[in-house]
Amino acid sequence: MSLCYDPWPDPQVIGRFADSHELSELVYSASNLLVLVNDGILRKGIPQIPLVSVTQHRLLTWLTVLEHLEVFTEMSSAKLWGENCRWLVIIIIQLAKATLRILLLLWYKAGIQTSPPVTPLDRERHLQRSSIEAPSLPLRRWGIPQEEERQQRSQEESEQPATPLSHQETLAESLYITRPLLHLMALGIWGQKSWKPWLVSGILDIASLSLMRDPKQMRQAERAELRRRTFLLLYYLLRSPFYDRYSESKILFLLRVLADYVPGVGLVARPLMDYLPVWQKIYFYNWG
Repeated sequence: MSLCYDPWPDPQVIGRFADSHELSELVYSASNLLVLVNDGILRKGIPQIPLVSVTQHRLLTWLTVLEHLEVFTEMSSAKLWGENCRWLVIIIIQLAKATLRILLLLWYKAGIQTSPPVTPLDRERHLQRSSIEAPSLPLRRWGIPQEEERQQRSQEESEQPATPLSHQETLAESLYITRPLLHLMALGIWGQKSWKPWLVSGILDIASLSLMRDPKQMRQAERAELRRRTFLLLYYLLRSPFYDRYSESKILFLLRVLADYVPGVGLVARPLMDYLPVWQKIYFYNWG
C-alpha cells in the first residue's frame, strides 16, 4: 500500500468548503504569481539604481514564489497523496525557504527580510516618475501637502539599502528563519499533541523580537515587518494544542453569540465558524 494514500482533509470537517477552497487558493496563488511576473517585466523598463545584485534578486524571487505556492501545494499534496506526503511537502518547502533566507542574510547581508520578499511594484509612483518632464492633468497629485510629503519620504526610504544588522540582530533574524525547522523537528520528536513544539516555537519567536534593536532606527518596511511579526504572536491562540484545549470553544461561542444577537454580523460569523476548523488544520496558514 502506498505511503501517501489516505485522503486529507476529512470531508466531514471540510463540508462544503472542500473543493471551493482549493479552487480559490489556486486562483489566489496564480494571481500573485501573475503580478510578480508582470512587475518583473515592468521593472526592466524602469531606469533606477539597483539596490541588490541580479543573483540576490533571483533568490528573492524564488523565495516569493515559494510563499505564494506553499498553501496550495500543501492542500494539493494532501488531497492527492495523503497526510504523509503532505508533511513531506511541508518539510521540503520550509527547508528550501530557510536555506534561501539564511543565504540572503549571511552572504548577501539582506537584513530583516519582509514577507513577501519581493514587494509589488508601486505602479502609480513609477508612472509619475516616467512622466515628470511633462505631467498631464490626471497624473498630478492634488492631495494634502503633509500627506504628499509623507508619501515622498516613504518612497525615498524604500529606495535605500537594507539596514545593516549587528551580530545580536543577525542572531535574532537567524532564530526567526530557523524557527519553522526547529518546530517541525519538535513535532517529529514529541508529536502534534505535545505542548513542547508549541513552547519551542513561541520562545524562539519572542527571543527573536527581543534581540532586535529599537525599530525607530530602521527603514519603514523593516519596522512594518517587525510589527507584523509581533502581531502574529496572537496566532499562538489559534495553534494546537492551545487552540484544541482552550481557544476553540471560547472563539466559537463568541462567534455564535455575535451571529445570533448582532444584526448583520452573522453573514460573516457563521461562514467563519464553518471555515475556522479548516483554516486551523492547514499548516502554512497558521504556522507558516
